[in-house]
Amino acid sequence: MTDPSQDPSQGKPAADTAFTDSVARFYDATLVPLIFESYAQDLADRAQALAPKDVLEVACGTGVATRALGFTLPGSCALTATDLNEAMVAYAERVGSARDVTWRQADVMSLPFDDDAFDVVVCQFGAMFFPDRVAAYEEIRRVLRPGGSFLFSIWNGIEQNEFAAVVTEAVGELYPGDPPMFLARTPHGHGSPIEIEGEVRAAGFTHCELAPRDDVSVAADPEQPAIAYCQGTPLRGEIEARDPGGLQRATDAATAALRERFGAGPVEGRISVVVVSAR
Repeated sequence: MTDPSQDPSQGKPAADTAFTDSVARFYDATLVPLIFESYAQDLADRAQALAPKDVLEVACGTGVATRALGFTLPGSCALTATDLNEAMVAYAERVGSARDVTWRQADVMSLPFDDDAFDVVVCQFGAMFFPDRVAAYEEIRRVLRPGGSFLFSIWNGIEQNEFAAVVTEAVGELYPGDPPMFLARTPHGHGSPIEIEGEVRAAGFTHCELAPRDDVSVAADPEQPAIAYCQGTPLRGEIEARDPGGLQRATDAATAALRERFGAGPVEGRISVVVVSAR
């Protein structure tokens, strides 16, 4: 029998997509500057180089890539940003952008757009959450015009992303019988180039280029990444499910582990992604 709390196609808990309003606020204030901003600008630059007239962003989250796209794309390019999670897209719309953006709550599995509607579709760190990636990529291909491009980024394995690895180990030691594995399972659970290219081609894209890209995550002190990961991602829900009222204890344990590994601060850790260009 299938556990209804599990994603039937990818085997991940439904809670992995539970970005509540409180998580969205912590996410944008802590995680975005820590690990997302430089990669958002990279995707925006790649999109701008394609000279599109219409761009769609899926899984926009709190809008970090949307803001980079809005700043980088010419004013003549129409920009639409969507996310499955209403709390995230509502937060992104409140923060806004430097230019007009059409904001919509939308499911990538059934996009509310006509065929051949966009020149470019962009997705920053959202594909790992899709319940069926091949089906999602097929839907993205449907809304792309002939010759259009799908640009997306995916985190490499957790062992190549140092802060996330240390936090996962530290929090896991608090609950050895049932360690919270959100970070390893979902954001960092889909970085195999063979798997990525296979799914892209299975969705009907004829071209797939993968570009590994490493960067350095910098924080003023170890507490910043501890708060970002423990309180600004669905790891928060995993902690609270095991230990109601234990969120601060887990954050403190993660802070201590980061301090032991990287020092009292400022701290630096490697982050690593794969950027995919498909058409």
